[in-house]
Amino acid sequence: QLQFVESGGGLVQPGGSLRLSCAASGFTLDRYHVGWFRQAPGKEREGVSWISYTGGTTNYADSVKGRFTISRDNAKNTVYLQMNSLKFEDTAVYYCAARKREYWYYSGREDDYDYWGQGTQVTVSS
Repeated sequence: QLQFVESGGGLVQPGGSLRLSCAASGFTLDRYHVGWFRQAPGKEREGVSWISYTGGTTNYADSVKGRFTISRDNAKNTVYLQMNSLKFEDTAVYYCAARKREYWYYSGREDDYDYWGQGTQVTVSS
């Protein structure tokens, strides 16, 4: 069974940190670029960060640049999102998604991704 499972979400105070993980099972993650997306209540899902299948290229939304770091360990079939200096506006459900490496690593279009995780809740609150 093909699965993409996020973990690491939770409740954190402003200024705090969380590390999200996204583990793939049933498929080999090194054949895919990966993107992290998030959806806040009442808002559309938006792209947050992207990483190429080798890990050599990354990209970030302006809203998280300098605070979030995406990385991957293909040997563990896992992608990570380190989130520092969290703000209230970072509250959202975070999703990871995989896109075939034959295509450009970066896309904000949800239809360009082949696998999605179920999401993990991140709540920033004092």
